[in-house]
Parts: sequence; C-alpha cells; structure tokens
Amino acid sequence: MSWLGAEEWQAVALSLKVAFWAMTLSLPLAIFVAYALARWQFAGKQIVNGLVHLPLILPPVVTGYLLLLTFGVTGPVGRGLDLIGINFAFRWTGAALAAAIMGFPLMVRAIRLSIEAVDTRLEDAAATLGANRLMVFATVTLPLALPGILTGAILGFAKAMGEFGATITFVSNIPGQTQTLPSAIYAFLQVPGGESAAARLVVISIVIAMTALVLSEVLARRVANRMEGT
Repeated sequence: MSWLGAEEWQAVALSLKVAFWAMTLSLPLAIFVAYALARWQFAGKQIVNGLVHLPLILPPVVTGYLLLLTFGVTGPVGRGLDLIGINFAFRWTGAALAAAIMGFPLMVRAIRLSIEAVDTRLEDAAATLGANRLMVFATVTLPLALPGILTGAILGFAKAMGEFGATITFVSNIPGQTQTLPSAIYAFLQVPGGESAAARLVVISIVIAMTALVLSEVLARRVANRMEGT
C-alpha cells in the first residue's frame, strides 16, 4: 500500500472497517429474516419481503435521506439514541448502518434460497427424534444452509465496500471520518489532478470486489462438497 497516499489509505481502511461491521452485525438478523420468509407463513409476509428488498429498488439517495430523517439527531430514533450517547449521523457508524441496509437484501436473498433448498424431511426427521425447533435449526437447517450463508455474508461485505449514494447522503464525505472508497473516488474526480488517485482507488475497489466474489464461490463449493462427502 506504499503507492497510496495518506488520504487514500484512510479511505481504504475505513471502507474495510465499515464493510466488516456492516456484514457482521447484520448477518444474524439476515439469517433470522431469511428463515422466517423461507419457512413461516404469517400475515403480512409479502409486505415484509417487500420491505427487505426495498433498498434494491429505491434510489440509494432516497434510502440515505430516510436514514437521515430517522437516525439524525432530530429524528424519532436518533433523538432517543443521542440521549444515551449514540449518534449515527455524520460518523463512520452511520456509514456502517447505511451499508448494512443496502447490503441486507442481497444477504437475505442468498440465505433464503439456501434454506429453501434444505429438504424439510430432514428437519421433520430430527423433530421426530425429540429435537425442538431451535435444535432442528441449529443442527440441521443451519449447517445445510451454510454455503448460502457464506455467500450472502461475502456479497453483503462487497456491497458495503461499494456503497455510495446512501452513505454520502447520510454521513456526508468527511476525510478520515466518513470518506469511504467510493466517496474518495468521487472527491478526487472533482479536483484538478485527482484522476491518478481516483484511478488507484478504482483498481483497489475492483480487486476487493472480485476477490470477494471469487471467495464466496470457492467457500460455498468447498462447504457443499464437504457436506456431500459426509
């Protein structure tokens, strides 16, 4: 990374930090929502499914604006959180929140497809042996759905690395604090002589994205092959 300047390195490091926490904190909820959509029947299921996938359809700027209205210091949620010292707006934590929301639909979709592919007869067999629902999920469904979970997690990480519209709307573009890779590329392209720095960051972005996609495919195949061999 010696060929990167200090500001460029800050953007790369912050993007990795934001993407890691966006993926890590949203993964448990994504698994729960995916399981609910795949296995449960309840009133309003299609509404929940629509809300989950809404960030994929809405312009990212709209999502960022809604986050600002909700989690800003004057918003209904942000006002209460501010009283206990938690503030998302214009901070890296807000960038992680925005990235998590934008990547959440990809995570849920990959995990849901994997859970739906699990043979329900195996779950039923475990239940007849005395396992409760939680045990069936932990010992049967979750291991068999692991390839999809890994894929969803890595896709969520890659999406978080590339998130721009919602992030810059919600937390702005503050170097060293909220300036992620896409924001830094945009900023460098706005100033004379910044093309070379932007190009270096573009290369970094492409390498990280391709690495994430290849890694998700390799891990999913390895886990699937291991399960088929057991």
